[in-house]
Amino acid sequence: MASKVYDHLKQVPELPQKVNTKKTRPKKIAWVDEDNCTGCQACIPFCPVDCIEPVPADKYTWPPIPPVHVRENECIGCQICAKVCTKLTWDAIRMVNTNEYEERFDTIID
Repeated sequence: MASKVYDHLKQVPELPQKVNTKKTRPKKIAWVDEDNCTGCQACIPFCPVDCIEPVPADKYTWPPIPPVHVRENECIGCQICAKVCTKLTWDAIRMVNTNEYEERFDTIID
């Protein structure tokens, strides 16, 4: 049986084995300031839904360590990644109101 292809995963080089879905629409969503992200990946192991990953290496020629990004349709708005980034590293992840995020990036968060 073929798995369903999700539009927000087309940019991901290796699709995850299982695509997670949210139970409710979060009030806030994590957003990574890629210009401010060091690419340390300290946030990745703390994400309870495993929706943070490095940006594909072919997107940038510099820096040599790519920043991370959040698969927004999987983010549950728990704020753990933002707290980890602030405490352990560089404060590159911010929690943004979901309505404002949708308006700014012209997308719909389920």
